[in-house]
Amino acid sequence: MQLQMQTWAEVERYLETSAMAIMPIGSTEQHGPNGLIGTDAVSAEAIALAVGQATQTMVAPTIAVGMAQHHMAFKGSMTLRPATMIQVIGDYVGSLAHHGFERFYFINGHGGNSATIEAAFQEIYTAHTLASSGSGNEPSVRCRLRNWWSGGRTRQLSKDLFGDKEGRHATPSEVSVTQYLFPDHIKDVTMDPPGPAAAGGWTDAADYRAKYPDGRIISHPDLSTPAAGKKIFDAAVAEIAEEIMTFGKG
Repeated sequence: MQLQMQTWAEVERYLETSAMAIMPIGSTEQHGPNGLIGTDAVSAEAIALAVGQATQTMVAPTIAVGMAQHHMAFKGSMTLRPATMIQVIGDYVGSLAHHGFERFYFINGHGGNSATIEAAFQEIYTAHTLASSGSGNEPSVRCRLRNWWSGGRTRQLSKDLFGDKEGRHATPSEVSVTQYLFPDHIKDVTMDPPGPAAAGGWTDAADYRAKYPDGRIISHPDLSTPAAGKKIFDAAVAEIAEEIMTFGKG
């Protein structure tokens, strides 16, 4: 149930029985030698649409550019400043809350977004509190962040499929999901084994690229397959669909 594919009257009828919206959010950034730049956004959107269909929940437009400054040394990557991203999330939620939506379930495709999303939630809650009349009777706006890969069953499946070759960025799991979703865009790239993880993390884009020259973080995305992607996609959708029904009642 995609918001862009509804009329205003259909959204009005939806709000008679539900006040929940699924909010896909991702990033536009490099994903190693064979990963699509849009991996985080297109995966979050596809999973959100499947969850929306399974639960009959409205799916808002995807926020496709996220907090990815550390990937900006790789061509094609895009980023929002954290302050900009907080404002974008606030305006997305505020627009829908204006019409009567009260529950916002963010399906996230980029771990680097997490801190900024959580900060945006606090800005939203603070604005709601300070704008209220003080009676305490206004409907509460509630937001939840869910990284699509973080459920117990989904994590275990990725571990079973790829073990310690999963890595931390440009993983075979996420690349497999995009290969399943977009088989016409599979990239056949030969790559060497990844180097070790750098101590101390990273700071800016130049520091990240110096430590991870081809974009990967100890991952083996050459192991990716569409078949593995379908298994992971289906597991994530099933797991999130179970969780979202509980959130809608909270």
